[in-house]
Amino acid sequence: MNYEFDTMLVYSASKSRFLDDVLDDQIHEIIHREFQRRLFRKAAQSEVNAWRNSMKEMRQVLSDSDIPVDSLVSIEYNIPLTGKRIDFILTGRNAQFQDCAVIIELKQWSEVQATTQDAIVNTWIGNGLINTPHPSYQAWTYAALIEDYSEVVQNENIRLSACAYLHNLNDGRVINDEFYKAHTSKAPVFISKDARKLSDFLKQHVKYGDQNDLMYRIEHGRIRPSKNLADSLASMLKGNTEFLMIDDQKLVYETALNLVHAKKPDQKRVLVVQGGPGTGKSVVAINLLNEMTRLGLVCQYVSKNAAPRAVFEAKLTGTLKKTRISNLFRGSGAFTDIEFNSFDVLLVDEAHRLNERSGLYGNLGENQIKELINASKLCIFFLDEDQRVTFKDIGSKAEICKWSELAGARVFEQKLRSQFRCNGSDSYISWLNHHLQIEPSANLNLDGLDFDFQVFDSPTKLHDAIRNKNKINNKARMVAGYCWDWKSKRNPQANDIEFPEFHYQAQWNLSDDGSAWIIAEHSVEQVGCIHTCQGLELDYVGVIVGPDFVIRDGNVITDATRRSRMDQSIKGFKSGLKTDRAKNLALADAVIKNTYKTLMTRGMKGCYVYFTDEETRAYFTSLMSVLTRSPAQKKPVLLKYEGLELPIVDASQKAANNAPVFDLRFAAGGFGEHQDIDNFDRVVLPDHIRASDDCFVAQVVGDSMNKRIPSGAWCLFRLNPQGTRNGKIVVVQHRSISDAELGGQFTIKRYKSEKIAAQDGWINSTVVLNPESTNPIHKPIVLNAAESEEIKVIAEFLTVL
Repeated sequence: MNYEFDTMLVYSASKSRFLDDVLDDQIHEIIHREFQRRLFRKAAQSEVNAWRNSMKEMRQVLSDSDIPVDSLVSIEYNIPLTGKRIDFILTGRNAQFQDCAVIIELKQWSEVQATTQDAIVNTWIGNGLINTPHPSYQAWTYAALIEDYSEVVQNENIRLSACAYLHNLNDGRVINDEFYKAHTSKAPVFISKDARKLSDFLKQHVKYGDQNDLMYRIEHGRIRPSKNLADSLASMLKGNTEFLMIDDQKLVYETALNLVHAKKPDQKRVLVVQGGPGTGKSVVAINLLNEMTRLGLVCQYVSKNAAPRAVFEAKLTGTLKKTRISNLFRGSGAFTDIEFNSFDVLLVDEAHRLNERSGLYGNLGENQIKELINASKLCIFFLDEDQRVTFKDIGSKAEICKWSELAGARVFEQKLRSQFRCNGSDSYISWLNHHLQIEPSANLNLDGLDFDFQVFDSPTKLHDAIRNKNKINNKARMVAGYCWDWKSKRNPQANDIEFPEFHYQAQWNLSDDGSAWIIAEHSVEQVGCIHTCQGLELDYVGVIVGPDFVIRDGNVITDATRRSRMDQSIKGFKSGLKTDRAKNLALADAVIKNTYKTLMTRGMKGCYVYFTDEETRAYFTSLMSVLTRSPAQKKPVLLKYEGLELPIVDASQKAANNAPVFDLRFAAGGFGEHQDIDNFDRVVLPDHIRASDDCFVAQVVGDSMNKRIPSGAWCLFRLNPQGTRNGKIVVVQHRSISDAELGGQFTIKRYKSEKIAAQDGWINSTVVLNPESTNPIHKPIVLNAAESEEIKVIAEFLTVL
């Protein structure tokens, strides 16, 4: 699954077209329609109103005749790898005829208050006064991120500029305060009376029109992967800026620095920072370690897991003395006898992995959370409760708050949402959570996901693929669930993980490499486990999912008894079944699911998986589209037409007796009302069939409609059917649908609606999407009146070929 669909830019038009769209009072509707089509969800009404209001203000700014009419306006551009959207971009060429882009951060704010935190202001959002990044900081960091990640910008010397426009703000004294000059000098901020000044700013950078479709090239160009934290650590601790902290990351960073200088120095402070995989928890922690050390504070980076500490220390060797390096990093069990407030700051990364007791045999101390809070004036816990992967893991927000209260500490909370690991990780993690059945999600669309997810049918092929990826830069590794005994620990010649039917054999990560296995030379030949990769980053990860995780009839079943008897992560499971069976089964279920989620989110560029269970492998394979996409052709290309016995001709041979052929899941995910379907291979239809221009051929896989459409059948469909849909078999899109057969929010079912009279005519009271299957597992999908308004019928089934 390595698509490059056009889903990162919601609106793009020439300046003249943009002015017309605003004048016709349609711009907010156009943006929202495209927003829903591309992101598969509705925007909040407040955001729609903001588009309407802000675009009217931008129309006034762009009405200046000296801003070229053929400059291009882009709205709601999603920055690769971050999940952040840029409000407004104007592109063209400058006086030197260089391609250029001006990023404009738009705000509805009417009031701003200063803070003592760098790049942080207070403003009213919703019903409360909140801390938020200064809009100038947002604007220039967004520009810098595009420069970091876009090879088009880097290689073609594209000129990027940034500014902010607070068109409802009447008083600019706070937002332009000298305290924020470091950021306003990089991205000037304009207020309500500055429309002409903003026009002049734009004219300084955009003198000629956009003749080269700059945003299209940026959007469809190659993306450079995220920086690797371990590789960047040495440079960071030398004082270099390696990672730009955006939005909530900057807010967490500044909140922590603010807490260091609290007015009541004797009162303990605890900061709880929650964030999922790739939200930058470790990046913020290391940035804080660097800054706290620079300030002369006694500060340490703490983690229960030895692997991140070992990798970070290894990367620092040669840049600082080993003794100083060792003093910066410490295990979570080393604080049992530390005196009260010995440290100014403790940065506890991967806090979800903390244990109750310390020591090799769990016989030291009382509680690691209690001891960490006791040892420091400020304790910052970075955690993701969904990454607790052993029975001993006690790190939760509730547990931290409990011990903080007992210590008399004041607790502060922050959340990290900006994603950096996994290209497009919001979508990927939602998809993964859903299909691992950790957390259901209605947002299962993976279109636009520049992330390479593949299911392999043998561990041998999987390992070979990882070896090939590793040749690039030594950042690809194999990992597995702990379902095989570690025989090689006692006998170095023994193999641990074996699949004789595939002639595959491998060892667990060798003891010689210790916790630094993930960066050790030749370690691509071994298989790592959860303990040697959690909290660390790779470009590509290959995952062997063992028999402890299987799919049966679409349901996840976990079985802790299928794990190795040497696995300490579920120690106490069998005995616990006798005392509280339900609790221990639920705990084991969470540990197994969280383990595989963690393993499958170690790769920033891709995840390759082999499922040992055949039904599970088939299930995940069915979720994958059989399409690849050629960026040059910008059209999908089917890898094969298995089972289609009709002749195939080139797209140029369009005729009345043929129709384009493509994958039905792609059709649902990528085709809008105005999509051109003429650039596909075409199927020569039987003599008795004549297709209209809006017909296409696709294969239906799955048994939910097998009474009418056999699984694997190639069928003729009509795109965007008009008229009544009642009683017809149709392909339907809706945010509440989660269909494994067709993928994400789309399904093929027989459509039935019931209508009621309304002031404007008849409306649907209920829509029922009925399966027609011999398999009782398939149930009707019932949508109420409100839900039925969001239904989109993609195509109508015509006949089986």
